[in-house]
Amino acid sequence: MSDSPTAGKTLVTLQFLGMGVVWGSSFLFMKIALTGVSFGQVAWSRLVLGGLTLGLIVLVTRPRVRNGPVLPREGIVWLHFLVIAITGCVVPHLLFAWAEQYVSSSLASIYNAATPIMTALMVTLAFRVERLGRSQVVGVVVGILGVVVIIGPWQYAALTGDLWGQLACLGAAVCYGFTFGYTRRFLSGRPIAGATFAFLNIGIGGAIMLLLTPVLAWQPVDLTVSIVLSLVALGALGTGLAYIFYINVLRAWGPTNTSTVTYVTPVVGVLLGGLLLGETLSWHEPLGGVLVLLGILLAQKRFRLPSRRGTKPVDPVADAAVAAETVAAGAVGAAGAAASGSGAAASGSGSGAGTAASPPVRPDPSRATVGASRAARSRR
Repeated sequence: MSDSPTAGKTLVTLQFLGMGVVWGSSFLFMKIALTGVSFGQVAWSRLVLGGLTLGLIVLVTRPRVRNGPVLPREGIVWLHFLVIAITGCVVPHLLFAWAEQYVSSSLASIYNAATPIMTALMVTLAFRVERLGRSQVVGVVVGILGVVVIIGPWQYAALTGDLWGQLACLGAAVCYGFTFGYTRRFLSGRPIAGATFAFLNIGIGGAIMLLLTPVLAWQPVDLTVSIVLSLVALGALGTGLAYIFYINVLRAWGPTNTSTVTYVTPVVGVLLGGLLLGETLSWHEPLGGVLVLLGILLAQKRFRLPSRRGTKPVDPVADAAVAAETVAAGAVGAAGAAASGSGAAASGSGSGAGTAASPPVRPDPSRATVGASRAARSRR
């Protein structure tokens, strides 16, 4: 029995919130782990454990799309996965782990919130899979201003470790933004099950880490129960199970909307850092975070600037017609993505076919025009 559109959207929303909580907690887990292992060992553990977790899920469920192969057979697909494994896993995980030697877990989680701003730039300028309107451009500018306020350049007379740590966090956000755009441009439309997609992404990243073991992980460690549990949580949950959620939500909502998971992660990160580690923030850091949030709201069209004077006013009936078409298309995509996740986790039958193989439904502008005309006649 197939899931209804409402049930599908609910499941995708729950996966989105689960991503936010798990990834928000990862900044706490990294901080704890760094008390006994190196930053390279933290990143190494995340990807190796995450790859093993996802590999086990794929091995047991063997998810397929329309009775196709479990793993893709085209060489170019593997090359694309190699790219996103480097830009979305290896590099940002190393950057965040290195940065948390110098900045608090709370501040690192705030920097992670810049990801939607970087995503908006990447999907527009680098990959051209979305276009930015006037409000979105303003949102990007406001978000970048917020990042500058968080950094607080007036505090630094020289490039200190704290500043380099903040720049490393920002670099990780840029990597994530690039990966969101690259995935949408080259991989999201391919018939690959969600669990397989996540496994290839993280698994290839884990394989790269294994090759780098002599450089990154071959150092002494001082393990305790809390450090081991933090590393397992980072790998099995944050870099394993949560990435299945990520693929499903990405296919349902698109790269820009999926990147708004960073609404949730800084809240979780700041709360856990303050409650469990006693971390505090300077006045400009939450202020910059608010500016970043405002920029995200504008970039995601959740808040719009008023129309310019002299321009044609927006017809609410026409907007409603377009919105109805868009919501209908979104419901189809959400249901397909939810089926992808549940199929991969439970039976592995036909997962992800709805979103991977079908082209997106586009709003019909003619329907909006008809609705506007009818509304005008009714007003007369």
